[in-house]
Amino acid sequence: MELGNSQTVALAGFGLAVVFGFIANKTNFCTMGAVSDWVNMGDKGRLRAWFLAIGIAIIGTQIMQGLGYIDLSKSIYLTANFGWLGAVIGGLSFGVGMTLGSGCGQRTLVRMGGGNLKSLVVFLVLAVTAYMTLRGLIAVFRIGYIETSNVDLSTHGLADQGIVTALMTWTGMHNVVLMRALVAGVVSVAMLFFAFKDAEFRKSFDNILAGVGIGLLIIAGWYVTGVLGKDDFDPVALESFSFVSPVGNTLQYLMTYTGSTINFGIAAVFGMITGSFIYAVITRKFRIETFSSRSDMVNHLIGGMLMGFGGILSLGCTIGQGVTGMSTLAMGSVITLAGIIFGSAVTMKIQYYMLDEQGFFGAFRSTLADFGLFPAKKTGAA
Repeated sequence: MELGNSQTVALAGFGLAVVFGFIANKTNFCTMGAVSDWVNMGDKGRLRAWFLAIGIAIIGTQIMQGLGYIDLSKSIYLTANFGWLGAVIGGLSFGVGMTLGSGCGQRTLVRMGGGNLKSLVVFLVLAVTAYMTLRGLIAVFRIGYIETSNVDLSTHGLADQGIVTALMTWTGMHNVVLMRALVAGVVSVAMLFFAFKDAEFRKSFDNILAGVGIGLLIIAGWYVTGVLGKDDFDPVALESFSFVSPVGNTLQYLMTYTGSTINFGIAAVFGMITGSFIYAVITRKFRIETFSSRSDMVNHLIGGMLMGFGGILSLGCTIGQGVTGMSTLAMGSVITLAGIIFGSAVTMKIQYYMLDEQGFFGAFRSTLADFGLFPAKKTGAA
C-alpha cells in the first residue's frame, strides 16, 4: 500500500520519537528534574543538558530557515498574534503542574514506557484537559478571557513575534540574514557556553548525549514536516516535537480512530512511549509503579490538569516551547520558558518549606523571600 504524504510524515515522526524516547529514558532527561536538581541541590547538570538542546536546536533550525528549506513564519510560534497573557499564565501553570505531576509531558510519556502507572493517569488527565482547553468547555474561557488580551503586532509594525523581527524594526536594520545570524549566534553560543563551561558536565556522557541528541531531533522534526512533508496536494503543518496538544489529539484519535487521520504529533506520542519501552525492556528496568498514597494521587491529578490547561494556553511545554519554540527565536517562547522554570521552582520551594511543618501561606511567603520578591523575616532578639 502506498503511503500518502501525511502518513509518510507520521511514520518518520514515529521513528524520530522512538529515538527520542530511548535517549530520554537512557539519560534520565527530565526538565522538571533539571529544575529540581538546581533548586534543591545546586546541581545544574540536567539544566545544562536542556539548554544545550536549545542551543543545538537554534543553530540547525536557523540554518534551515536561512537556506530556505523551511519557512518558520508558517509555524504556530511566529504569528503576529502575540498571546503574552497565555504565555505567562500557561507557562506558570505548566511549571506548577509538571512539579506536582512528577514530570512534564515528555517525561510522562517516557515514564509510561517504563511501566509507571501514575504517569498513565497523568497522561489521561492531561489529554482530556488539553482537549477541553483547545476545543471543549475550557476553550470558552480561553477565548473569552485569555485571548482577548492578545496583541496584533502587525498594527505595531511587526510582521511576527520573532526576536529577529523586533530587533530589525527597533534598530532600522534591513538585512534579515545578518540579523538572524547575529541573534541566533549570540543566543546559541550563550546556551552552549553555559552548558560546557562546567567541567563536570563535560565529563557527563549522558547529559551531553541528551542535549545534543534532543537538539538534533528537534531539527529533524522541522525537516520532516517542512521538507519531507512538503506537498501542495497533501500539505502537513510545519511543526516539530511538542507534547501537550498532540497528547490531547492522541486520545481523541484513539477514541475516533475510523474517522481520524494520524499526524506527526500523534505519531510522536506513540513513538516516545515505544522508544522508552524498548530501552526499559532491554536494560531490564521496566517496573510497574503505582501511587504511594492518596495525596500522591491527588498531586498527580492536579498536575495533569495544570499541564493540559497551561500547555494549551502557552502553545507548548518544556519541549514544545522550551526547545522547539525557542529554536524559532520567538518572544512568546522566551516568556513561556521563563514562566515554566519559575513556576516549577516556586512549587518546589513551597513543598520544601511545607515539609518543615509550615502552612501553605507561610511556605509561600518564605519562597517569595528566597526569590527576593518579599521581605525576609527578621531574626534575632526582640
